[in-house]
Amino acid sequence: TKQAPEVSPLQKQSDEPSKNNNANNVSQTEHKISAQEAQQLFHDVDEIVAFASKDTGLPVKGEVKRRLTSREEVVAYLENNMREDKDAQRLQRSELVLKKFGLIPRDFNLGKFLVALLREQVAGYYDPKTKTVNLLDWLDADQQRPVLAHELTHALQDQSFNLKDWMKEADTDLENKTDPTPEDVADDEIDEARQAVVEGQAMVVLIDYILAPLHQSLIDSPEIMQTLKQQMLSGTADTPEFRDAPIFLKDELTFAYGYGLDFVAELLRQRGKEKAFAGLLKDPPRTTRQIMEPATYLSGERLPALPLPNFKQIFGDYERFDIGAMGEFDVSILIEQYAGRKAASDLYPQWRGGYYYAAKPKGKRDVPLGLLYLSRWSNAASASKFAAIYAKALTQRYQKISEIAQADKSSADFGALTLRTWTTEAGPVVIDVEGQNVLVTEGFDTALRKQVGQQLFGVTAK
Repeated sequence: TKQAPEVSPLQKQSDEPSKNNNANNVSQTEHKISAQEAQQLFHDVDEIVAFASKDTGLPVKGEVKRRLTSREEVVAYLENNMREDKDAQRLQRSELVLKKFGLIPRDFNLGKFLVALLREQVAGYYDPKTKTVNLLDWLDADQQRPVLAHELTHALQDQSFNLKDWMKEADTDLENKTDPTPEDVADDEIDEARQAVVEGQAMVVLIDYILAPLHQSLIDSPEIMQTLKQQMLSGTADTPEFRDAPIFLKDELTFAYGYGLDFVAELLRQRGKEKAFAGLLKDPPRTTRQIMEPATYLSGERLPALPLPNFKQIFGDYERFDIGAMGEFDVSILIEQYAGRKAASDLYPQWRGGYYYAAKPKGKRDVPLGLLYLSRWSNAASASKFAAIYAKALTQRYQKISEIAQADKSSADFGALTLRTWTTEAGPVVIDVEGQNVLVTEGFDTALRKQVGQQLFGVTAK
C-alpha cells in the first residue's frame, strides 16, 4: 500500500498545546503575529538554516525564500497538493482493497477523511515547487522555530538533491504497468522508504535544535530523543480526526516520522553524519523493512522478488483493479489490528516478501472485489502463525462466514499445501500454506485458485 499525503506531527512542540488546530473551528478573533514578530521570524530563518546545515553536513547553496501565510492559504495548498499527489490518488484508488483486508471499515470515506485530516494537521511547510518555506501568521515565533528546523532541513535536501526529482525516481506506480514484473512489485515501496529518509532526517535536526540550548544532541541523548518523539506523535494523536482514525491510517501517517527518525538516528550512530544524511540521499533504502530494521539496510540485504502468476492468462475474465506490495510495515499493521502490538512486533521481522492483486469480473460493477495475497516468511512456523492470525481475522471482516469441514474439501487439496476454506457473502476464501509461503484467495472460484497454486508452487491440485 502507498503512503498518504504528508501530515506533520509537529504542532505541539511547546508545553502549551496550540489552540484551534482544526481550521473549521477557527474563530474570527484568532491571534495573528505582529509585524515585528514576523520580521524577527523571517530573520531567524537564516540562523536556523545555518544550524540545519551544520547538523546535517548539507551545504547552504542559496537563500531560502520565505513568506508569511494564513491558515486558509495553508489549507488550500494542502488540499490542492492532496488532489495532485500521486500517493494520495493511489491511496484513494486502493480504498476498496484496504476495506477488503479489513484495514479500514466498510463505511469509511477515505477521501473525506484525508481532507478533514489535512485541515486539522495544519503546520508550517516547505514547498519544493516554489523553493519557499511558509511561516504561519497565527502561531507565535517560539512555536514555529522548531518546526522551521524541520522544514528548512527539507530546503537543504532540496538544494543538494532536488527533492521533486529525487522522489520522482521512486515513482513505481504499478497502475501504469500493464504487465508488471516481480521486480516491479518488489520495488513498490521505494517511495515510502524515501519519504521516511526525508522526514527522518528532518526529525533528527528538529530534535537537535530543541536540545541545543541544553548543550545536548540526539546522538548523546537517545532516551530524550525517544521522549520527544513520543510527545510529538502523541500531540498528533490528540487531535479529533487522527484520534478516531483506524489503526492502519494512524500508523501509515506517522511511519515516515517515527520509524524514519529511528532509522536515521541508527545510521548516525553506526556510520556517522555523512552516511546518515548525504550518503542516505545518494543511496536510499528501498523497502519499509530496511527502515524498520536498519541492520538490513546496512548489510545490503536484497530479498528475492516473489513469483507472479500469469495474470493475463489466469485472470482473463477479470479486470485488474489494483496491484501492489504488502511490505513489512503493512504486515505489521495487519497483525497489530487483529492480534495486538506484541504479536506484531514478534512476527513482522520474520516477513520476507508479499504482494496483493485485486480484480473484478469484466463488465460487472456491483460485485465484490476478488483478492489474491501472497506472503513469504523466514520459516514455516512463522508462515503458519501468520496464516492463523489471518484466518482468525476473517470473522471480523465478513458478516456471513462458515468454514468448510476438512472432509468436504479434500478433493481441492494441493498435495503439500495445508489448506482451509470458508464460504462468505463475498465468495469463497481460501488460505493455503506451503512451507514458508502463505497464499490467500478471496472471492475467486476453485478453478482459478488451482491455476494460481500450480504456477506459484509447481504443484497440481488433486
